[in-house]
Amino acid sequence: MAILFSISLQPQAQLTESKQQQLDNLLKHDCGSCHGINRNGGLGPSLLVSDMEKYSLESLAAVILNGLPGTAMPPWSDLISAEEARYLANRLKSTQD
Repeated sequence: MAILFSISLQPQAQLTESKQQQLDNLLKHDCGSCHGINRNGGLGPSLLVSDMEKYSLESLAAVILNGLPGTAMPPWSDLISAEEARYLANRLKSTQD
């Protein structure tokens, strides 16, 4: 069963350094609580850069915003913007820290 998600692909405004640090902290600690502090898996699957290669930036951002129905992955759209979800998706695809 394929689930399609859509997010606006408007040009990304620059996030402040402070906001980026907040999002990096969210990725490490909040996402890390299920996906492992080092993103190597736990309750949720591994989020290592090598695992993210098969997903587009847009599809990852959509999962972050909308969650995955029928799984423990919650939607974050009440807490972060589409721009912030794209930032997180980019971090998942490009950095392993």
